[in-house]
Amino acid sequence: MTFTRASLAALLVLTASAAFADGPKDNLANSVRPVPPPGITVPPDDRKALEEGLETLGEALDRLDRQRDPRTVALVPDVRVFHKAVHDALTYQEFYTPKEFVKARELLDEGRARAEQLLSGSSPWTSRKGLVVRGYVSRIDGSVQPYGLVIPESYAPSAPTRLDVWFHGRGENLTEVNFLDEHAKQPGLFTPPHTIVLHPYGRYCNAFKFAGEVDVLEAIEAVKTHYRIDEDRIAVRGFSMGGAACWQFAVHYADRWFAANPGAGFAETPQFLKVFQKEDVKPAWYEKALWHYYDCTDYAANLHHCPTVAYSGALDSQKQAADVMAEALKAEGIDLLHVIGPETKHAYHPDSKREVESRMNSLAKVGREPFPNEVSLVAYTLKYNRMNWVAIDALEEHWKKARVDAELTADETVLIKTENVSALTLDFPAGHAPFRTDRKVSLYVADDRAEGEDEVEVPGPKSDHSWRVALRKSAGKWVAGTPDPAAIRKRHDLQGPIDDAFMDSFLFVRPTGTSRRAKLQAWAETERERAVAHWRRQFRGEARVKDDTAVNDQDIASSNLVLWGDPESNALLKRVADKLPIAWKDGKIGVGDQSFDAEDHALILIYPNPLNPDRYVVLNSGFTYREYDYLNNARQVPKLPDWAVIDLKVPADAQRPGKVVAADFFDESWELRKRKDDQ
Repeated sequence: MTFTRASLAALLVLTASAAFADGPKDNLANSVRPVPPPGITVPPDDRKALEEGLETLGEALDRLDRQRDPRTVALVPDVRVFHKAVHDALTYQEFYTPKEFVKARELLDEGRARAEQLLSGSSPWTSRKGLVVRGYVSRIDGSVQPYGLVIPESYAPSAPTRLDVWFHGRGENLTEVNFLDEHAKQPGLFTPPHTIVLHPYGRYCNAFKFAGEVDVLEAIEAVKTHYRIDEDRIAVRGFSMGGAACWQFAVHYADRWFAANPGAGFAETPQFLKVFQKEDVKPAWYEKALWHYYDCTDYAANLHHCPTVAYSGALDSQKQAADVMAEALKAEGIDLLHVIGPETKHAYHPDSKREVESRMNSLAKVGREPFPNEVSLVAYTLKYNRMNWVAIDALEEHWKKARVDAELTADETVLIKTENVSALTLDFPAGHAPFRTDRKVSLYVADDRAEGEDEVEVPGPKSDHSWRVALRKSAGKWVAGTPDPAAIRKRHDLQGPIDDAFMDSFLFVRPTGTSRRAKLQAWAETERERAVAHWRRQFRGEARVKDDTAVNDQDIASSNLVLWGDPESNALLKRVADKLPIAWKDGKIGVGDQSFDAEDHALILIYPNPLNPDRYVVLNSGFTYREYDYLNNARQVPKLPDWAVIDLKVPADAQRPGKVVAADFFDESWELRKRKDDQ
């Protein structure tokens, strides 16, 4: 088999990504190289040309922003991505070779051309076939984020089209300039016939986690806005770091894809770091619990609903990912289809590439099964609580395995088995109820903590053939109904930990007052400034910041509020302090029966905002992994639970914001848990 020039280029990209594999020096927490690395100096002539290009494009964008036409407003992100890419590279010293100055000028030219076209009422790139780069506005921070597309010549809006989502590999120099240039010129490794291929940016180099995860979901929705996509023929694929992302999306969102095709990468944190990074991992107990957030081996049962074609090179150390997944899947009775490239390191073997593509094309013909008769769902957090027609609404305890197995039988009966679940919903939309509207439905729920099963009386389908039933445990028995809607409880997208606040709209709230605790005030200011800077470095957006006195009702309604300081310095924190389960009193931070001197300690916390319980309030923290974790994507997992007390006598470093002297999760009612021996 011969490679096309594009295929060879894609393989070079994969190999180049492997060159950034982290070595032994990246296990030294006291000597952490910066990611992204510092760029080269921009020569004066190049800087002048780029600044002038940015000014011209900026003026055109200002004219576009003054237009009120909804279509124009919707397409402005397709222009603004070029301005942001070049502006950020110039502002933050992220040019790495002289060739990138040429790329930046080309991007500015394309941005100006699109702006003028849009001002004149046209947008030819929206109907272009082949390679197209576009953008959307993120709900998280209001930033414009890029994505690349390969539009097949056969695409026609009249017919739903298959969509493959391709996750890129690790590239510490993958700025927006390099990303946009690449996807304006290279189609990538796989371009199946009659298929749109989406290349999400993923917010740079975080293995498509956290804001990178949301980036993928938002990019998919952006594509659906502009192109007609077949909902039952969307696949996730990737290699290297992109293979890790593919595993993660496959197990967490298994019911959304007709297939997954992960290649190399990693599938979990502890074993991968030992094998690939040669790191002696010694997590705190809560860090180990939080591995359940992204460790795909824990969610293996969910792949009952997502056909999976894994690939590895036989000589690739990252074959470990598929091997550990194969072991986890075997325990669920699933035999992983693992295509292995002979005598191949970190790349796709030509014969294997052809086999993988054949299998994926066959699966595309079958498509997704949206309403299977049997559903298995494993979860450790309500963040990932849904599979087909089953949703877990409440857990008995977070970060322990929860499972629902539900089956529809031929005699109008539903059989359900649960583990560590206290509320769930069964939901079939209009036209999809699996029962006749004139028949009684029998429903039985068995719980792992009780003998026998509970028969629950439930209604039959509505006349539009929809069927929705809510179930909850009451006094140890399953009954129909939802949990108390007025009660404060952990629920989907309001379950913690701290990092969850940064997967939706958030606002940093800067204190305007002064605390008597000078050490705390200095620490909070430093950590806030660091959080702003590192949000841009790691997640490629500008964190929104407001003074405490400027926050308005709209901010409280629309965003998670990140409050810095203490009740003395932050007026908004003072408003909610007495409604939090951890309090400041008499110069102490009181955590149940524990007490910490507020002079030398800081409180980090996430909790439903007392001013708007549908949003979070966070105290004194950005996302919780730090510079040391940037060096290997498997490390990029939550590092703090729902709350922590920090000893300020120990300086912050590349791993922690100070010494963590106490930390825990809140219980399912957002109350303090009783301390355990291992804490």
